Amino acid sequence: MLSESDYTALWLTFRLAVTTTLLLLLLGTPLAWWLARTRSRWKSLLDATIALPLVLPPTVLGFYLLVFLRPDGFVGRLIDGLGGESLVFSFTGLVIGSMIYSLPFVVQPIQNAFASIEDHHLEVASSLGRSPRQRFFEVALPLARPGILTGAVLGFAHTLGEFGVVLMIGGNIPGSTRVVSIAIYDHVESLDYDAAHRLSAILLVLSFLLLVAIYSSQKRRGLSTIR
Repeated sequence: MLSESDYTALWLTFRLAVTTTLLLLLLGTPLAWWLARTRSRWKSLLDATIALPLVLPPTVLGFYLLVFLRPDGFVGRLIDGLGGESLVFSFTGLVIGSMIYSLPFVVQPIQNAFASIEDHHLEVASSLGRSPRQRFFEVALPLARPGILTGAVLGFAHTLGEFGVVLMIGGNIPGSTRVVSIAIYDHVESLDYDAAHRLSAILLVLSFLLLVAIYSSQKRRGLSTIR
């Protein structure tokens, strides 16, 4: 049986993962489209920036976010002047950190899906009088649906297991910023291995099922293509 605090941590983690994934899909999809189609000289720099969380230690990213968003910093003073609450050690801060840390897991699969779309599909739509906006929504998005689904699943699964970033920027506040990964650490630190095992098993099974869903979807697409 899980404790009430563990259930709260699970709910908070699920809420964080859903919020982060939805926001990344909303913001990352047009960004991925631009990256897939542009010939700008800044593309390589932006690609590297997006991919940085893949190689940067989470604690380093979390530390700089903490410095950037701290109450006595520029952003903190600006938010305070507007009457907003501090982003540090808050759920909103967790969302910002999670979005940055999970950005490449969402954007890269979608970008690859857009890049794989053959030009003639868009050219046919253009010859039929479709505007750039219509070509994006009526042609590009449906064709890139598998990549979008993969990005959503990977972003969701990656957010579930975050530790370094959320600990640095959110701390360990029960009911507010104490997510499952931090709860597991707390249980291990207090030598409560049974509780740690229960939470870890939930994440393990959920992550495995999400990966199975991705690979099964890819396999079905491969078979349909052959047929």
